[in-house]
Amino acid sequence: MNFAIFRCCPASVLLKQYEKSTDAVMAALGVGLVDIKEFNCCGHPLKNYDYKAYLLASVRNLCVAEKYNLNILTVCNCCYGNLKNADHIMREDASIREEIGGILNREGLRYNGVIKIRHLLDFLYNDVGLDQIRQKQVKTLNKPKIAVHYGCHILRPREIAEFDSPEEPSKFDQLVEAAGAQSMDWNAKVKCCGASVFGVNDNLAMDMTEMKVNEARKAGAEFLCVSCVYCQLQFDRVQKMLGDKRKNIKPLPSILYTQLLGLCLGIDAETLGIHQNQISISGILDFMG
Repeated sequence: MNFAIFRCCPASVLLKQYEKSTDAVMAALGVGLVDIKEFNCCGHPLKNYDYKAYLLASVRNLCVAEKYNLNILTVCNCCYGNLKNADHIMREDASIREEIGGILNREGLRYNGVIKIRHLLDFLYNDVGLDQIRQKQVKTLNKPKIAVHYGCHILRPREIAEFDSPEEPSKFDQLVEAAGAQSMDWNAKVKCCGASVFGVNDNLAMDMTEMKVNEARKAGAEFLCVSCVYCQLQFDRVQKMLGDKRKNIKPLPSILYTQLLGLCLGIDAETLGIHQNQISISGILDFMG
């Protein structure tokens, strides 16, 4: 099985360990990832400034993937939500479909609505399956306590995201537990991490992150676990900034799900970028059986 991998722009610069760990995990599971140079940004930075420019950027990616006859796999909740939303609008709004389609036709691209957009978690849960994930493991985790953070755009809006219940999701928890961790029940599981307002109101963004970290700690978590580029940047880089600015804050390490699963699949820590996180997650190695 091959996918066109949609990597998310910031990851290539600020979160290379997500790219490396994703490549390694997918290879271990026998999944081919195809990098398509013609892909552009999903349009996320444009969404609140020029909505049609955002749509054009997102839909163009769908058309490029269709040219290669490959469905899209993305590791970022924002990219997933934006691509899914654009596809939904193109299917539902004939006037938008005609306008955006007409612009893309100028470069020989066609939107036919045949490309599926898959999030990494969606693919792992629904296609690979929990049993296969367990069977593929060569090492075991000794129940580290983890607070799973879903992120907004993989859950909402429900009718577009189509991944799990926005109010009481469980699929990511099950994936974490399939890797041998203990998923903690915590009050702020489905609340925003604050990334959406960072750069506009940094204090508010840090307040939101601090609240999430405090709630996770109250639940007994030893790590956060995420599957979104922006969420990981918030819980790793911004949380480190938070610790520097507010000295009474004790950081809570945030591990990418591909890093967590990769360890169980026998992939070495260097390939997974375990030591590349701003807030050290090397403590997870102490839980390896």
